[in-house]
Amino acid sequence: QVQIVESGGGLVQPGGSLRLSCEASGSSFSFNAMGWYRQAPGQLRELVAQITRGDVTTYADSLKGRFTISRDNAKNTVYLQMNSLKPEDTAVYYCHAYYSDYLNRYDYWGQGTQVTVSS
Repeated sequence: QVQIVESGGGLVQPGGSLRLSCEASGSSFSFNAMGWYRQAPGQLRELVAQITRGDVTTYADSLKGRFTISRDNAKNTVYLQMNSLKPEDTAVYYCHAYYSDYLNRYDYWGQGTQVTVSS
């Protein structure tokens, strides 16, 4: 059974940095892509960044230049380095991974980790 576990959230002052980690365990396959979404109170969940097995990255336009996603395929682990954090980055950050074969797609989510940017 696949488990997705995030870590690294917390409270940080505006302008500060945090690094989120996400490890996927229990899979016998390599995920097509892993990434991060976030959801602020009263808002829809939105894509933050995604990285494919081939290291192709996608970012939300508003976050380019501040956030960096990376991946260790051997460990099925993905990281999100967040710099120059702003209060509007406050949200629950969810790790996501998916695997697809010729017939099906399988999506997996972590439980979320809270990031709060406040002075």
